[in-house]
Order: sequence, then structure tokens, then C-alpha cells
Amino acid sequence: MRFVAPLLALLIAGPALAEETKEIGHVNTAITNLGLTRSHRVVVERFDDPEIAGISCYVSQARTGGVSGMVGLAEDPARFGLSCIKTGPVTVSDKARRGQRGENVYESNTSLFFKETRVHRFLDEERGVVVYMAWSTKLVDGSPYNAVAVVPIR
Repeated sequence: MRFVAPLLALLIAGPALAEETKEIGHVNTAITNLGLTRSHRVVVERFDDPEIAGISCYVSQARTGGVSGMVGLAEDPARFGLSCIKTGPVTVSDKARRGQRGENVYESNTSLFFKETRVHRFLDEERGVVVYMAWSTKLVDGSPYNAVAVVPIR
């Protein structure tokens, strides 16, 4: 019972995640079960940074098809790409977290339990850029796969 209050506090004070993620498109990489189930694919999604207006990021991720992929039991590979672009005047909110720990701005589940693709934002105010890093979490053994995109804010 003593763990409930801290857990609720973490959920309430969690990171400002992208409010809307939009699938831009996908390509099939392999047909599964003679085409009777969803194929393996690479999906491209877009999200806007919730604390920095004028920046959109695009994440491409491998998604597992087949029966397990259709019902959400498959574990997607920890492979992804990331590109971010300035889409208008860039305005950095005062709420945007500064420091070496950065801030999580995007999450996508890549398995039923304990694995996600995340995008963290870091502000390099000395160089006048925002750095986005995509990486994969896993409960026991994290993944070294990552991708970085940089957008000027000046």
C-alpha cells in the first residue's frame, strides 16, 4: 500500500508526451501466412514536440506481422530511424526540461510487456539546437540501438 502514492505521483507528474501521433504510411517487408495476416512492415509516424512549437519528428519502426503481430503479442525489433524538421517558428516553452537527463517526448509500445521505443529531447542551448534521440527500452536487457536528429532553434 505504501507504494501506491509514489506510483500515482509518478503517473501524474510524468513526462509531457506528444499528444498526437499520426501514421504517415508503411511498406510491407515480408508477406506472412500467405497473405492471410498482416505482413511484417516498416511504419512511419509523425509527432510534434509538446513543449517546443515549430518542430515535427518522424519515426520509422519495424513492426512484426503474422498472427502474433495482429493480436499484439509479437515483439517488434528494436530498429528504427528518426528525423526531425523545423516546420515553423521555433518556440521553446519554459516547461521544457533542461539538463543532461533530457525529457521523454514520445513512446511507442514494441511488445506486450516491458519494451518501448522512446524519443528523448535534449536542449543544447550553447549551440542553439534541440537534439532528439530515439532508443529502445527493455525490462532486463536494454538495446544499444539508437538514432539522433538535431534541429536548430535560432
